[in-house]
Amino acid sequence: MEHRNLGKSDLSVSVLGMGTMTFGAESDERTSHAMLDRFADAGGTLIDTADVYSAGVSEEIVGRWLAKRSDRYRFVVATKGRFSAGHAADFAGASRAHLMGAVDASLRRLAVDVIDLYQVHCWDPHTPIEETLETLTDMVREGKVRAVGVSNYAGYQFARAVATARLAGLAPVVSLQAQYNLLERTIELELVPTCIDEGVGLLPWSPLGGGWLTGKYSRDQVPTGDSRLGVDPTRGVEAYDLRNTDRTWSVIEACTAVASAHGVPLSAVALAWLRDRPAVSSVILGTRTVEQLDENLIATDLKLTAEERMVLDRASAPGIPLYPHGFIERYGGEGVWERMATRSEPPPIGA
Repeated sequence: MEHRNLGKSDLSVSVLGMGTMTFGAESDERTSHAMLDRFADAGGTLIDTADVYSAGVSEEIVGRWLAKRSDRYRFVVATKGRFSAGHAADFAGASRAHLMGAVDASLRRLAVDVIDLYQVHCWDPHTPIEETLETLTDMVREGKVRAVGVSNYAGYQFARAVATARLAGLAPVVSLQAQYNLLERTIELELVPTCIDEGVGLLPWSPLGGGWLTGKYSRDQVPTGDSRLGVDPTRGVEAYDLRNTDRTWSVIEACTAVASAHGVPLSAVALAWLRDRPAVSSVILGTRTVEQLDENLIATDLKLTAEERMVLDRASAPGIPLYPHGFIERYGGEGVWERMATRSEPPPIGA
């Protein structure tokens, strides 16, 4: 499996990462360990978890798996803190008091001496960003973590965090974890250009849009059965009523055509497209079974042609707001899309 540096850091990560949100919830420990074994056998090294995943059980499952490995140190272990470890809906925050306690608890659950990448799970409007960044820097100085990143930040929040760390001589923000896939491309407006400018590695989560880009859902037929939306069609940002749109089906149709040409699943096409986007260091997979993971791993060796990427780009083009992005695109001399190295043409103005 290909490996890339995580932004400007010296952390080398596999281009596909193992997400563990399902561990201890949708996947029991035996299944979780089997997926980690298969991921490791495929050459994967980045394992991403969080203290709120299954209220800390996910970290414990990862820790017990690592303890069995004689090659433990080839894996890059990433986790997150910010919410209450009991439930993500609880505020908690990115204050020094909370994060210092959270990182110590994560170290215990993972049973490691140091966390390779520690990420603030979401922006905290009640804590000065300087306090958060100084706390992360102290974690690095104390040897608790090797590098720091953030997740689920808006454009101005992310730019402020990166610039503040750089100007104040604090531990640099080396990664951004954000939702990114063929159905959700809005981070290309502000977040991706900032990653490119600042040399920050992008770690997309939900690369298959909560299962939509596997081809298992149907137009105008609410999902049922053993799937995330089958259990709860209103679940999160991938809720059926939110994504049952003409654009979604156009993207799925384009993915189906490319997948048929290569003889691979739709998921492999969606992952290969995302893997090759600017600034992406590693794509975080989120599977419930070994079989799902095997399908995802097909993307490791899938190479899309320039024409195929263009077809997918055009089908998924989200459009841009009339202002300010549309205004800049027309009159500013350098549009928001000119930084996107793989774009063949700008998307239509006015989504």
